[in-house]
Amino acid sequence: MKKLRFLIVSGLLLAVLQSCGNAGDTGKDSKETADSINEARTDNPPATPSTPASPVSEDDAKFAVDAASGGMAEVNFAELAKQKGANTQVRDFATMMITDHTKANDELKAIAQRKNIVLPADLTDGQKDTRNGLEKRMGADFDKAYIALMTDEHKRTIKMFEDASGKVTDADLKAFIDKTLPALKQHLEHVESIRKIVK
Repeated sequence: MKKLRFLIVSGLLLAVLQSCGNAGDTGKDSKETADSINEARTDNPPATPSTPASPVSEDDAKFAVDAASGGMAEVNFAELAKQKGANTQVRDFATMMITDHTKANDELKAIAQRKNIVLPADLTDGQKDTRNGLEKRMGADFDKAYIALMTDEHKRTIKMFEDASGKVTDADLKAFIDKTLPALKQHLEHVESIRKIVK
């Protein structure tokens, strides 16, 4: 009976997450909701064969959620930079971010789907606040803020990927880390060179 109740609640949470694209009614943002669902799945794997158990650990699922959330935000911020960037190099960097991170996001989504990992469907509240702050900036001020943000975000993301590299146990997620990490480091080098120009 407990497992049936868990399946029903998990199914409802998943349906709400997927249909609404956010978790405003629960007081959690999309990333927090995805983390909660994945944690519940790893703590209480379903007993019915029609709903496959999550074949990854809670830590692996958390990495996937964090990476997806960060990748989604980078594309979102880059779309704004492509429109508002005053400097050609900033707009070109934004275009590269959209291309590279969309590809990585799609690869991660495919892995998550195979592994039964729920990923966030929307930006976190903090990411929305960051975007709102960027939207208020114009011209060179926007360029400076966006490039500073991308520098910080890439440093944070690289550290997250490097830390996960030693902890993640799922082979597909490990391969994703190994494939994506060099591109993230390349992005950081590129954005740091632009930062010198837009000071």
